[in-house]
Amino acid sequence: MENLKKIPWYSLAFMAFSTVWGFGNVLNGFIYFNGIQVIFSWVLMFALYFVPYALMVGELGSAFKECGGGVSSWIHETMGPKIAYYAGWTYWACHITYIASKGSGGLKALSWAVFRNAETYDTFPTLYIQLATLAVFLFFCWVASRGLNPLKKLATIAGTSMFVMSILYIVMMFAAPAINPNGGFVSMDFSLDKIIPQFNVNYFTSLSILVFAVGGCEKISPYVNKVENPSKGFPKGMISLAIMVMVCAILGTIAMGMMFDPTVVNASEESFNSYVSNGSYWAFKKLGEYYHMGDTLLIIYALCNMIGQFSTLVISIDAPLRMLLDNEDSREFIPSKLLKKNKHGAYVNGIWMIVVLSGSIILVQSFVPGAAAVLAQLNKLNSVCMPLRYLWVFAAYIALRKAFNTIHADYRFVKSQAVAKFFGWWCFVVTALCCIMGMYSTDKFTLVLNIVTPVVLTALGLIMPAIAKREKKNA
Repeated sequence: MENLKKIPWYSLAFMAFSTVWGFGNVLNGFIYFNGIQVIFSWVLMFALYFVPYALMVGELGSAFKECGGGVSSWIHETMGPKIAYYAGWTYWACHITYIASKGSGGLKALSWAVFRNAETYDTFPTLYIQLATLAVFLFFCWVASRGLNPLKKLATIAGTSMFVMSILYIVMMFAAPAINPNGGFVSMDFSLDKIIPQFNVNYFTSLSILVFAVGGCEKISPYVNKVENPSKGFPKGMISLAIMVMVCAILGTIAMGMMFDPTVVNASEESFNSYVSNGSYWAFKKLGEYYHMGDTLLIIYALCNMIGQFSTLVISIDAPLRMLLDNEDSREFIPSKLLKKNKHGAYVNGIWMIVVLSGSIILVQSFVPGAAAVLAQLNKLNSVCMPLRYLWVFAAYIALRKAFNTIHADYRFVKSQAVAKFFGWWCFVVTALCCIMGMYSTDKFTLVLNIVTPVVLTALGLIMPAIAKREKKNA
């Protein structure tokens, strides 16, 4: 009976795949890395970063299969409670920029579902868009404060449907030339000189986009003790995940290359921002045209995306905050005022802190010229901030290997200590460098925002234990 409840390794792989991968990853890679040239970068990223990353998660999961808290639990077991607090804080703080982007993304999707074009939303004054985004954000903060999370199930449904549509896009695009040979498809040149990218400043400052795209497989780690034969099943699931993600990234890029010309995307800064903001909608609009379906696919995608963006907004306000404040091991480093709950069981002061921080980012972007530029800026800001949480995965792995003789793991990524530590440090350094290089921008406002945001969030995390310590001393 116990075995019937266990998750097969292939089910784990699909669960992780739907969590890690999305249509936006294909789009961002294609746009930021000059079309099909991104294939070269994807292959390097998978071989040198994602595969060892996934296998390290497999080893951590097998070593701490009884711990259900994921990265924070790994850090707690290997480096102690205070460092575990910093890991939990980083995970929460990274979501501040993510939360700020979800309202804009949801309104953008709603605009496409209603008006079926990019121009209507993009021509609205930025101030009005940001005020509307702030209103949406405050409404969902209120929803979270009431202990009401009615959109959680919708998030699962929307996430699943978006995953299905991502796969559907690839399949339908490859079949489109046979069904509609006169569809006006873009001719791609796969000669070596055309697919090797130019290793310039723009290339290296965009690598954080790819790191952001492939990260997050540690979210599946709490399921390691629910997998059939965890020592073999979990790593097998992670390897399968890596293969599926790589195949989808390459096939998705080729499918997009049949549809969009990179020279048009990079024709101007306005064109680039517009593709970052609208590319996914144009993709489904064109796909519908190839199959003579009108705007049907576009509307379905836009509605799924809208529900997904808004429901993810609620979950991102609520879940990371609970992960930080519900953790008994971290509470001693957190001021008591942040632990205050209302009658609905919501951390009201924690939500107010989110209102101040995410609301500030939303209001600051009122000065950005153009709604499309706001979404492009948030996209880059997320790619700088969100991968910072992956650093704790590699820190936990290095610490695990240092405790090789005292902490048992059923599965080992590699037997050699030197090789294991090399990959741990390699992935740590690559992530850190990509985040730092990703901060660079020719636009001064974007550059300042990319630097100030992670610095402020990190500083706030360092201040909290000092406030808590002073509070206890005065008590």
